[in-house]
Amino acid sequence: MFVELGVALLVAAAVPYLLFAVLYGWHRPRGSPIEKEAYEPTVSIVLPTYNEAGIVERKLADVAALDYPTEKLELIVVDASDDRTPDLVESYFDDDGPTVRVIREESRQGLAIALNEGYAAASNDVIVKTDCDSKVAPDALREAMANFADPDVGAVTGRTAEVLGGSEVESDYRGIQAHIQTLESHLDSTFIFHGPFSAFRRELVVPVDADSLADDSELALRIRRNGHRVVFDPDVRYSEAAHSGFRQRRTQKDRRAMGLIRLLTRQVDALGRHGRYGRAVLPFNWLFMLVGPWLLAAGLATLTLGALLSFGVSGAALPLALAGFVAVGSRDALGPLQPFYALFDTQVSLLHAALALQFTAADGQWEPEAELREAFD
Repeated sequence: MFVELGVALLVAAAVPYLLFAVLYGWHRPRGSPIEKEAYEPTVSIVLPTYNEAGIVERKLADVAALDYPTEKLELIVVDASDDRTPDLVESYFDDDGPTVRVIREESRQGLAIALNEGYAAASNDVIVKTDCDSKVAPDALREAMANFADPDVGAVTGRTAEVLGGSEVESDYRGIQAHIQTLESHLDSTFIFHGPFSAFRRELVVPVDADSLADDSELALRIRRNGHRVVFDPDVRYSEAAHSGFRQRRTQKDRRAMGLIRLLTRQVDALGRHGRYGRAVLPFNWLFMLVGPWLLAAGLATLTLGALLSFGVSGAALPLALAGFVAVGSRDALGPLQPFYALFDTQVSLLHAALALQFTAADGQWEPEAELREAFD
């Protein structure tokens, strides 16, 4: 009985993936869902920083390399550092660079508060939020702005073109995620927005919750609720670093998962509303992020119990096989099975994040990861 129940739970956990496969096969979406046109609005780039002295000049070079008229750019840095970061920013550009404004926070209050302050200070048509520990493709800004030629578009995000540090686990997951977000955007709008590059029409920007752990996605969701599409364009490319090791990935991946879970639960009243966004996109993310991890855990636990009751000590082969799967997968050594491990790893993060939200305080603070930043050198 336990074996049959365990199998049934695992099949139920696979429902989101089956739904995606059916919808993707039906639509076969490619590229941006928007008929893009050349468009050059003024842009405010908002960059939150905290003790970034070792990498901030590389990020500023990244901004300087953007294929976009400098006179249409302003850079707003919201800084809470106790190192030389703000001084390096203020002295980096010469008279030919973008307008630069550094907002120095008296005390560190959290990422969401810093972003709300930066967004409020922006004066241009479109606000682009980016992270200091990411690289943006030179044409990313131009590709993103071409989506805003459609007045129905309120926000645009892009894809991870390269995972720095060589993490195949994250690279495989981001590839799967890009397919999901492309489909979501062709159906209506996408749910997840990404820190390395997220763009918003300034007049649509509203403050996010002070304790938000998914500030980009929260702002996009609020813009969609107010009547504008929020889309994923795979031609908008960026790079960021990631771990492959199972334990190393928990801090980085679990924090993201906590933010998305909290956002979904706080915005539960959006289900069933706002066109296909509320009828298809959000239900899929609920199944994938909130229901699926618990079904997977219950299925594996029940199946293990059934195997032990049915086969005695030999039934321990199942948890041992799972441990081997994790050990080999975290070393990027599963070959063609590696994408399955990437999905499993994500479900682990979502389950761990759901538990952490119940028993820990998530205050919106973030800490720089020195090991990941070495990938940029």
